[in-house]
Amino acid sequence: MNLTPVTIPKVATKIFPNLVWELPTNEKVLYLTFDDGPTPEITEWTLHQLNKHKAKATFFCIGNNIKKHPEIFNSILKEGHTIGNHTFNHTKGWKTKAKAYIEDVLKTKIEIEKHNISTSLFRPPHGQIKPKQAKLLKALGYDIIMWNVLSIDWDKKISPKQCLENVINHSKPGSIIVFHDSVKATKNMQYTLPKVLEHFSKKGYVFKRIPELNQ
Repeated sequence: MNLTPVTIPKVATKIFPNLVWELPTNEKVLYLTFDDGPTPEITEWTLHQLNKHKAKATFFCIGNNIKKHPEIFNSILKEGHTIGNHTFNHTKGWKTKAKAYIEDVLKTKIEIEKHNISTSLFRPPHGQIKPKQAKLLKALGYDIIMWNVLSIDWDKKISPKQCLENVINHSKPGSIIVFHDSVKATKNMQYTLPKVLEHFSKKGYVFKRIPELNQ
């Protein structure tokens, strides 16, 4: 049984009010996000699914994966999606000192800028971040993007059907939804993502990139 909450507990938003948990709107807009890529096994498939529905998304990329798979990273950019920083080594904030954590983020920043782009969007791996780390990142101009809907696609104990229900039953206008373009999430993603795109498209929703909020 997975104990990870699909939606964010209100206490978390009160502890970290300066983090972005959703983008409230009255319009039928959803923000799909994909963590941990680029990955040969699933990222290009993900791009194809998004393209079929004219959907845009935000990819929070691991620096080391950008370095290993620059051609896939470029494919994300060419498709018109937004990039976010997800540290270089998928670093756990709770177990890392602030200085080392920021260095890992900046190492990814360098990797991203090799492709002649930059981003002010950051998502902490595992959702783990300490107040001091958040403060330093904000000082560097980053917007820390969290979520209010988790698909829990990475957990092999979660069935594809449950993964789909996690998204469909909890998403609302302005929701930031988390998927993973990672190997371990592949089975659940390949079942869930096409159905999510189809379900909400039929209801008149559009899928947008998270904008650079501090510009």
